Amino acid sequence: MRDLKWLLFVCLAVGLNTVSAQSFVDEEYLQPISIKYPLKGSNEEMELQKILIDRDDNVYALSEEAMYVILDGQLVKDDRYLPLQGMVPKDLTIQSETGNLYYLFDDHYLSNAHAGVPYGDFDSGKFEQIAVSSSGKVLVTGGHEFQLFSEEFATSGREPDAILEVKAHGDDFFIRTEFGISKYEDGRFTPVVSKGGILSWEFGENQLFVSTHEGIFSVSTDNWKETMGAVSRLPVLEVTCMDFSNGKLWAGTEIGAFSTSDFEKFNYFQSGRWLLQDGVIDIAIDSKGNTYALTEGGISEIKYKSMTLGKKAEYFHDKVRKRHLRLGLIGETRLRKRGDLTTAELIDTDNDGLWTCFYLGSEVFKYATTGDPQAKKNALESFESFERLISINQLDGFPSRTFARKGFKVSDHERWRDSPQDGWEWKGHTSSDEFVAYLWVAGILHRHLDLTKEEEERVTIFIDDIMTHIIENDYYFVDVDGEPTLWGRWNPEYLNMYPETVVDRKLGSITLTAGLQLAYELTGKEIYKEEAFRLFEDHGYLDNIKIPYDKIDYTPDVIYQGHNMGMGGWNHSDDEMSFLTYWVLYHYAFNEDLKSIYSDVIDDHFEIEKPERNSLWSLITYGTTGKIDLPSVKWHLREFQMDMIRWNSKNSHRKDLDFLEPNFREQSIKEVLSPAERKTMRYNGNPFDLDGGSNGKRELAGDEYLLPYWMGRYLDVIIPEKN
Repeated sequence: MRDLKWLLFVCLAVGLNTVSAQSFVDEEYLQPISIKYPLKGSNEEMELQKILIDRDDNVYALSEEAMYVILDGQLVKDDRYLPLQGMVPKDLTIQSETGNLYYLFDDHYLSNAHAGVPYGDFDSGKFEQIAVSSSGKVLVTGGHEFQLFSEEFATSGREPDAILEVKAHGDDFFIRTEFGISKYEDGRFTPVVSKGGILSWEFGENQLFVSTHEGIFSVSTDNWKETMGAVSRLPVLEVTCMDFSNGKLWAGTEIGAFSTSDFEKFNYFQSGRWLLQDGVIDIAIDSKGNTYALTEGGISEIKYKSMTLGKKAEYFHDKVRKRHLRLGLIGETRLRKRGDLTTAELIDTDNDGLWTCFYLGSEVFKYATTGDPQAKKNALESFESFERLISINQLDGFPSRTFARKGFKVSDHERWRDSPQDGWEWKGHTSSDEFVAYLWVAGILHRHLDLTKEEEERVTIFIDDIMTHIIENDYYFVDVDGEPTLWGRWNPEYLNMYPETVVDRKLGSITLTAGLQLAYELTGKEIYKEEAFRLFEDHGYLDNIKIPYDKIDYTPDVIYQGHNMGMGGWNHSDDEMSFLTYWVLYHYAFNEDLKSIYSDVIDDHFEIEKPERNSLWSLITYGTTGKIDLPSVKWHLREFQMDMIRWNSKNSHRKDLDFLEPNFREQSIKEVLSPAERKTMRYNGNPFDLDGGSNGKRELAGDEYLLPYWMGRYLDVIIPEKN
């Protein structure tokens, strides 16, 4: 049953399902997703050359060996026109403004547009490139030679410099040579951009964008004067292909693609999440604004799909239920073949309980928001797995890290023990990370799930057994070998050996206090309250909790069992453990004075976390102290990527980022990158890590999205759009 004061706070702060200063309506937005069209069964020596999209959004690719088209979701040879079967064009082009496709063959050009009337022939082997103007004039070029065809006449000419590339823009023709770009006027080509080393060029709105080794500049198409000086602050400096549509320039490079509308903000698409390969050969945009990048292995479409945050949550929920639950737990999905979801295997990890608590939490808050009985069923299904973490081993109240059928364990083989239950094994060495999951799970189940008396008793026994084990073992998790685990330690002597500058002293006091408070409310046993205040008064645990976060810093020579605890930078697992614990610490406080102290502690932590723009940390803070970074909640959930495969990602080379000097927080750049541009990771990772990944061999479930979404719905921060 919800706390009445808490309900009153929510109602006063945000209203009942109404938009306020601390909420936003879940309106439709454009979610980028990647659709890949690999070139199957092709010759490995084949080199794809260019990509084009016609007026009907047919997508074509050309190589020296064949012409391809995307049909029924596959990139295949284009054999649709019988007269063209077996013929390989030397070049393809799209007529300017009309979008009609034209073919260039060895001794003629043609089009299937206009009832097949467009046709022209010339000497065999002379021309290699073609462009078609909006009025239907055709320019073919090869080497120094060119020939212009119109309805009235055909004109031939020769340029002093070899023609490297040809384009039509409106009813005008342009060529590129090693010395610049020229426009066809009065029977000859006149220079409009006199600059060598041009890598690519593309027409925008009344301007021509030009890429060189120094960046991108633009000139006006009215007078050919420079309108924008060379911009070198780009994700990748050397741009090898470009396309422009609806005010946005897209650029392909050797390390992915990017887009921009103002050359100040960029969206960067790199790694297997977005592209078959990073080296972009050519790029094109369809009429709907979807972008297609040609790489050596085929075509990758960056598609913009209209979506709400609620629809995204439905996607991730379905994904979790269908392929990410192992024995009720969310472990790790391993892919035998890079990026191939059909080769997925569910395996155990060190922290199956911790990862599962995000999913279980999402179902709890979904039920608390909607009353959906299936959500309650799903939450209790996973809680049954938490209960088995204790029952599967031979120790009283000691929770296993995870469990598996005998002979099928994967991670850390030395930490596994035989279970008394025939055919099973359990993993020991349980840590404080897992302890936090138990507190979170028991706390939200008790408070938000409308449990029956029997279900309430199960939750109470679960947390009572664990806390009894900790107290009876002198505030340690004691494993089957009779020794404390490495990180399951809350003993005063252990915690207080750390100076205040090492976060373990503060964090251990937070998590243990939350556990004692929770156990007291669920069981009513005075020992839990007595022990908490004893630790406050005799061992300074409340003082530890109040240590300011800006005091945490590099602390050399604090060595514990070979681990240098005060060096190595900020540990983001500690952030994860702290914020999950804050919900329990605050809502199960023994009294209002403690709740006020905890509120200050949470706000203090939230302030230093703001640069990470984590929606979950923001919502937990709002659900306790009332503070929130609303723009970041909306931004983070919208930017959260759909593809959760852990592709390798690289951003450290980018020229558009403001890099910071090395620091204890390990914040590498001034502003955090979108989740869509950085490596896929859980919330114990550093969002400012610029490079990394698992080479496409792992996939996360997406519960990292589900929990903040449903917590946002529960807190009336996210308001569903009315139908």
